[in-house]
Amino acid sequence: MKPKITNIVCCGVGGQGVLLFTDILAQVAMSAGLDVKKSEVHGMAQRGGSVISQLRFGEKIYSPLIEETTADFIVGFEKLETLRYLHFLSQKGKVLLDSLEIAPMPVLTGALTYPSDIMERIQAQTNNVYVVDAFKLALELGEARAQNVIMLGALSRFLRFPYENYEQAIKENIKPKFVDLNLKAFKLGKKLIKK
Repeated sequence: MKPKITNIVCCGVGGQGVLLFTDILAQVAMSAGLDVKKSEVHGMAQRGGSVISQLRFGEKIYSPLIEETTADFIVGFEKLETLRYLHFLSQKGKVLLDSLEIAPMPVLTGALTYPSDIMERIQAQTNNVYVVDAFKLALELGEARAQNVIMLGALSRFLRFPYENYEQAIKENIKPKFVDLNLKAFKLGKKLIKK
């Protein structure tokens, strides 16, 4: 039986490590012998703007782009960004999101207000929502930038890759002095999801 194609949309704001998350996961899938394609849009990412990456893996992948309503997972590092890309989620898809709120520029300037009903709007579309307080836990670990690896650990509960694949990919994509902390972050994220 050939492996099913898996579609993952990851979203957040610049500086949260969305692209590194995707790079690590792409390497994990490749090390399992799967074909992998990824795409990313990071416009004003350096200034805290919206960032989205799309990752697809399976036996043979022809395009990196995920069509609307076909994502198996939406991994959101920020609540509003998760809502913004929810239209990609498939009917049986799962949402993993950080409860973190980062006000975009129109909110900071007072032109708009940050929506207070984001969770209600997400839950109106799907019951498969897993809230992961990754940023808060990363701060407790002493490294806010570990948020993405905590989210990766949480997502790993739904994927069938061995821990060794993640460990190797983290070692090859993270600076050596941060590897141990990130492996700890990964294991912490994995424990957060009860299936």
